[in-house]
Amino acid sequence: MIETPVIVKHEKGLDARPIALLVQEASQYASKIFILVDNKKINAKSIMGMMSLNLSDGEEVTVLTDGEDEVKAAEGIKTFLAEVK
Repeated sequence: MIETPVIVKHEKGLDARPIALLVQEASQYASKIFILVDNKKINAKSIMGMMSLNLSDGEEVTVLTDGEDEVKAAEGIKTFLAEVK
């Protein structure tokens, strides 16, 4: 299992479209992927779960990955969150 701290980079926070793209990114990996925010652990492959987080610019989250491609998954999600346009 890998724990990766990430600062969300998105001026207006993550609304429906970026969340949908994040879920798409997470779904590419075989590993289990969770986003931890304020004692909430949400499956990054769940659109409804991710929408409930209401992530905003500058917020720090932890990405948990566990599985056969956990390193690639951690990097992919970190890159997505840190470089959202």
